[in-house]
Amino acid sequence: MTVPLALAGIRVLDLTELLPGPFATQMLADMGAEIIKIERPGVGDSARSLLPSTYRMVNRGKRSVTLDLKRADDRALLDGLPLLLVGG
Repeated sequence: MTVPLALAGIRVLDLTELLPGPFATQMLADMGAEIIKIERPGVGDSARSLLPSTYRMVNRGKRSVTLDLKRADDRALLDGLPLLLVGG
C-alpha cells in the first residue's frame, strides 16, 4: 500500500532564484507538490551559470517555463494559473 505524499495535488509557482527559494520549493516538491519554475527569457536563474551543480540539485523534478513578466500577455498567463504562489 502506497501512502500519498502530503502535498500531492498541490501546484506551486516558483519565481525564486539562487539558493534559498529554489531549496524551499524543492522541499515542497519532495513532499509531493508539482513545482513550475518561472524563468526570465534569455537569462533564466543566475545560479544556472554561477553554481550549475547546485542549480541542478535544487531544481530537480521541477517543470520550467520562460515568461517575460514585463509583457502583459505573459502576466496574463501567470495570472491564469491556479496555484499557490511562492516567491516573487
